[in-house]
Amino acid sequence: MTDDANELGAFLRARRELVTPDAVGIPVLGVRRVAGLRREEVAMLAGISADYYLRLEQGRDRNPSTQVLESIARVLQLDADTTAYLLDLAAPRARRAPRRRRVEPVPAHAARFVERVPFPAFVENRYLDVVAANDLAHMVSPRLTVGGNRLRDFFLDPAERDLFPFWGEAAAAAIVAGFRQSVGTDTDDPRYVELVGELSLVSPEFRRLWARHEIRPPQGAEMTLRHPQVGELRVDREKLAISGTDGMVLVIYHVQPGSADAERLALLASMTA
Repeated sequence: MTDDANELGAFLRARRELVTPDAVGIPVLGVRRVAGLRREEVAMLAGISADYYLRLEQGRDRNPSTQVLESIARVLQLDADTTAYLLDLAAPRARRAPRRRRVEPVPAHAARFVERVPFPAFVENRYLDVVAANDLAHMVSPRLTVGGNRLRDFFLDPAERDLFPFWGEAAAAAIVAGFRQSVGTDTDDPRYVELVGELSLVSPEFRRLWARHEIRPPQGAEMTLRHPQVGELRVDREKLAISGTDGMVLVIYHVQPGSADAERLALLASMTA
């Protein structure tokens, strides 16, 4: 089981390295040997002692106050979601037996909706496993089928990565941050451990992005996909939480009616008939 204090320390170190001195008004004089801010700089700006901040990063203080954490979050320029994640990470939790993996069924109403909606649609769980998908989603990507895992496919399948040529690094960072947000601080979850362990071993890019400790809640976006059969396809992606589930999300790719993208999507739909 992962030690919560060590997780907190890893988070603080990672986020500290992402903040430049210029961003917080610290003049840069000479050569700096560390990426981002120094520990003593974070402590000074947060109004705490350097020794106390060091204890936090080393996991030697397990009960920081909310006021201290919020001050540190302000210095590290965390948004509201990431600040909430930090507070949850630092909250004392009773030791518990490791969770057993369980398969959560897709709600029947969500499964019916996925089949009926005239756009590519699928349902992913908190681990980014695809647990329901319609034929049009499968035509967009063969990996969007029940049993696939979007995190694994993105980093291990070049064909899947080729769908997002215009996102590049941003797409990789977004999917990693979304996975961390989805699982939250439940770091003893067997499925979480399995995915992070596998990808950390085989993908240097995943290791680098995972070490940034970024999170991102589900959100919509405009995307341009490069489909091997119909070419560039501009879609709006919606991500909608499914109530009554443990983090399941409905994902829909939709297009502007009457547009060239609608024609391309209709061509894909005709291939599923």
